[in-house]
Amino acid sequence: METSPLGPHITVMDHLLNRLSALGVRHLFGVAADYSLQVLDRVLAHPRVRWIGTANELGAAYAADGYGRTNGFGALLTPFGVGELNAINGVAGAYAERVPLLHIAVGPTQATERAGAVVHHTLGDGDFDRFARAQRQVVCADAVLRPHDALAEIDRVLITCLRERRPGYLRVPRDVALGPAVPHRSLDVPDPKAADQDNLEAFRAAARARLAAADDVAVLADFLVDRFHAREELAALLAASSFPHATLMAGKTVVDESTPGFLGVYAGGMSEAKVRATIDGADLLIRAGVLLTDLNTGKFTHEFDPEEGIDLGPTTARVDGAAFPGVPLAAALDVLTELVGEDAATRTPTPTPASAAVPAPRGLAALARRAADSLARAEEAATCVSRTVCGPRLPLTQSYLWKAVGNAVRPNHTVFADDGTALMGIVDRRFPSGARFVAQTLWASIGYTLPSLLGAQLADPARRGLLLIGDGAAQLTVQELGTIGRHHLKPIVVLVNNDGYTIERITHGVNAVYNDIARWRWADLPAALGVADPLVLTARTRAALDSALARAVATTDRLVLIEVFTGRLDVPPGMVRLSVNRPDRARWVP
Repeated sequence: METSPLGPHITVMDHLLNRLSALGVRHLFGVAADYSLQVLDRVLAHPRVRWIGTANELGAAYAADGYGRTNGFGALLTPFGVGELNAINGVAGAYAERVPLLHIAVGPTQATERAGAVVHHTLGDGDFDRFARAQRQVVCADAVLRPHDALAEIDRVLITCLRERRPGYLRVPRDVALGPAVPHRSLDVPDPKAADQDNLEAFRAAARARLAAADDVAVLADFLVDRFHAREELAALLAASSFPHATLMAGKTVVDESTPGFLGVYAGGMSEAKVRATIDGADLLIRAGVLLTDLNTGKFTHEFDPEEGIDLGPTTARVDGAAFPGVPLAAALDVLTELVGEDAATRTPTPTPASAAVPAPRGLAALARRAADSLARAEEAATCVSRTVCGPRLPLTQSYLWKAVGNAVRPNHTVFADDGTALMGIVDRRFPSGARFVAQTLWASIGYTLPSLLGAQLADPARRGLLLIGDGAAQLTVQELGTIGRHHLKPIVVLVNNDGYTIERITHGVNAVYNDIARWRWADLPAALGVADPLVLTARTRAALDSALARAVATTDRLVLIEVFTGRLDVPPGMVRLSVNRPDRARWVP
């Protein structure tokens, strides 16, 4: 039987907090306001859920998203009207990227609503459901809580969020939140492996035939593997087979990148030659949790046919376009692992990337790939020379920056790469076993990663955040650095100062004023935002970067900010490869 932290009788808010706690939520993000203050007293009194006040509601939504990615579920509480509209962008991102979280908006009492009173945070027209209707566009389930069905509606929304791996929304009048709640049964959490048995067996037969007919097999994985709890099942398939495998950018680290079979990150024309040739040229490509977006595919420059091969989606598996509904990702991966085991005694193993011959590209593609390989070799040679001869004097380049940062990643790090050169640069670097990666490649809201780091580090304090963000993106959400400091978190922040929006400059408007930003004194910001005793470092040369990264990794007792300077038109190697491989798609937008 549920009990209240304030006595033997529980309120609706206590019940909601108990439900969130049962889902592993230990932190509730948000901003306080007069409508919610008494409700927040219940949060402060709860023994298992801690209130985390953020600088604004957008930061709370991003933090809840990062928490949900790390912990499996997140939550935020905002004021009705102004607060929930401030948070809606972050909730929309969670919807796009399949992150389960709950947005709670606390508003005026039912009596105020019935009177149609002209109160603050409304449009003065007596319509108190207006903002709930807006939220409905970016959530998978929503409810306005009323005393007679509040508990049932809470459970319905939470179960839908868990099943669909997307956010839900509750509008809660203050008096309903503080009203009594009767004891309620445990939450019926959906089983992520529950499958339609007939369709599962039909998929097994189709997949068996397709595997038997394939001359060579490769695996491509993406972020939905994580969202639908199939990481272990994917690892089992890769361990049982010798299939070469890669991930898309959003799915980086869903597989162990230290294994011999790992090719790297696939991004269409942005990919390194071996990755591109193996994935595009596979006779059978198994796609696990893949979402083909423009960023993930190097502006849709992938060359495999998405209608062919084995495609494992969240709830439906496909074999050469034939759909098997009710076969979830984890269950389908289990079937493939069993089939590989059946075939192990008779099939000649597919060579691993170390010994496999890369399929020979043809025509213009061959010239482009040879050019890209030559460029990579030249840059590698220059890097080696610069370290031993010119390191103290050579300015930083994007290529050198991301190689150095990649080498600094440790197994207990979670790397947060904001959209732009940070994301495009770091994805090529192979991480050690255990390291994790967070990026928002579909919704692509710049500034997302800084508050997301706040949420993720609170969800898993054993991991250290390594934030990679540009100066333009950081200006949107840097105020949450103060929240990070207030809660004594100690991440490493690599801030790339390239004087504005470099990705936008190379897309259009190299010298246009709309790609310029104010030049901040970044080194002063951590202290100004209340971070206690930050370590602030600056790197303008390659030697200075190497020194700063080494010191940052070794300094674990405080927040570290490294401001690195690169050229305003310098871009990572992946974007150079796209220009070489697919000059028709080199501009990032149509």
